[in-house]
Amino acid sequence: MRPPRKLSRDLIRRAALFFLVALLPLSAANIRLYLADGGGDMMVSEYEVLEDRVRYYSVERSAWEEIPLALVDLEKTRRLEKQQEQSREERAAEERVERTAERKARTELHDVPIDDGVYYRDGDRVVTVAQAELKTETSKGRTLLKVFSPLPMAGKQTVEIEGERSEFVVTTSRPMFYMRFETTNRLGILRLKDKKKARLVQVIQVVPQSKEIFEEQEEIEVFRQQYAPGVYKIWPVDPIPAGEYAVFEYTPGEGNIRIWDFSCQPSAADSAADQEDSPADSGKDP
Repeated sequence: MRPPRKLSRDLIRRAALFFLVALLPLSAANIRLYLADGGGDMMVSEYEVLEDRVRYYSVERSAWEEIPLALVDLEKTRRLEKQQEQSREERAAEERVERTAERKARTELHDVPIDDGVYYRDGDRVVTVAQAELKTETSKGRTLLKVFSPLPMAGKQTVEIEGERSEFVVTTSRPMFYMRFETTNRLGILRLKDKKKARLVQVIQVVPQSKEIFEEQEEIEVFRQQYAPGVYKIWPVDPIPAGEYAVFEYTPGEGNIRIWDFSCQPSAADSAADQEDSPADSGKDP
């Protein structure tokens, strides 16, 4: 006859975990039966009132017992029992919302193309947003660029985009964008200002001696949600009015801003819908 096989440690751990998980619903259903005149409480799994006494199942002794009704603070017991049940229902609702959000995030992540860039959610489609070509303007003239290299000269400079309007148009006042980058720094959305057949992105001040760079731009408050390393979703906290905007990515103090411009032209119906249907703020990062 073969000797009995010893249970592996892994199998024992799994069995113990299963046992503990099985006990969770039982412990969650326990009730505190409060005694009158501050006499403490007893942990019971259930109880019932029988004329002048209370019959209960003691968790400590695993047996049915009885106590005179006059010794039980029944009002406090029922009040706190109701509060406990309400808390359980609220936690369950929160968990359902979290699970729904997690499933939605996994689905949206699969929609984001694998190439680095910025993408716009247009209904059921995800479309690519083109990166804008930028120009700097100084007292010595203008330079066309994608990012600043080398660093700007000392003094004040502006970063602009040619043209008064972007060719990429969104028709909602709460546009949602996805961003995938191998490395990321500061992300967000900014409003562009009109400037002589161009759109002003940023004003840069360069300290003459230290060459330290200070950037100024009109950012709007956004929610940021990270789906995976290097993959983000951003959208405005509040509906934005019609105008010219851009998604941006840059490192503060480095003068290396990148821009993906868009024109927001929402209809009255879209603006009203955006006001009523506001996304959850779990990803808020002002």
